[in-house]
Amino acid sequence: MTILVTGAAGFIGSHVAKALLERGEEVLGIDNMNSYYAIALKQARLARLTDNQHFHFIKGDIADRALIEEIGDALKEVTGVVHLAAQAGVRYSIENPYTYVDTNVMGQVVLLEAARRMPNLQHFVYASTSSVYGNNTKLPFSVDDRVDTPVSVYAASKKAGEMLSYCYAHLHRIPATGLRFFTVYGPWGRPDMAAYLFTDAIVHGRPIRVFNGGNMRRDFTYVDDIVAGVLAALDRPAPPDESGVRHRVFNLGNNNTEELMRYIAIIEEALGQKAVMQMEPMQPGDVPATYADIEASRRELGFEPKTPIEIGLPRFVQWYKEYHGLV
Repeated sequence: MTILVTGAAGFIGSHVAKALLERGEEVLGIDNMNSYYAIALKQARLARLTDNQHFHFIKGDIADRALIEEIGDALKEVTGVVHLAAQAGVRYSIENPYTYVDTNVMGQVVLLEAARRMPNLQHFVYASTSSVYGNNTKLPFSVDDRVDTPVSVYAASKKAGEMLSYCYAHLHRIPATGLRFFTVYGPWGRPDMAAYLFTDAIVHGRPIRVFNGGNMRRDFTYVDDIVAGVLAALDRPAPPDESGVRHRVFNLGNNNTEELMRYIAIIEEALGQKAVMQMEPMQPGDVPATYADIEASRRELGFEPKTPIEIGLPRFVQWYKEYHGLV
């Protein structure tokens, strides 16, 4: 079995690839190593994988049709796809919308077209996001809620990915599962995410930007729990729905909405330093609260998050210190 992992040098992708290797899978990773944030961090993540003889890496863009066609022979061995490559970031998407359409929409189409030609493919698993719920005021967010009012280009691009995947499952009988991730954090995390931003600012004595006056709640989810959910989904190809279409969507979250100020306090405690807070209004495209209803994930995937922020955030802080040579 060979599992194709896109975004293999990314935060979640590198963790998923490592978990697959540890359970004995052949992993074909692809990543364009773009400069959205420090390439050195992506290279360091990749270095944790490349010494394993069962890991094979291709540097390239998932939206590059010529490249994906060129590696067609390698893709014939693929039995499962874990598509995690994406242009992430809500705020960045407002200023750079074309990037999100190129990567998140065109990239999804290119991979789905490639999936049609994978003779051994059993399951196409792809990342979506809690951002698709937009300004939904009903908490917790359920996969049965309507998600046709996105408030950022990022959210709209990921909702488009869900719709395209359903279409290909319907037209071409590709079993597909979408996973809506809720604010993932942990070691090797992205520098544009809250845990890294806050930790880095506090360590260097810079103020942290606290939006909506701190009146924010998030379903912060530790990366190991997300990885467990991804692998559980991969191992359970989508069954036919009432229309015979093998497509479904799950929430992967911690099933617990946390106050942002509590999140900051735990980071302060782990660092032994206080934050200087710069209170700011709500940012365009942002939402005040997220909260995952994971009953379907529990029932169908056996998904059960185990890591509260009181445990996960100190682990992240310890990794941050080690990575930056502060211990």
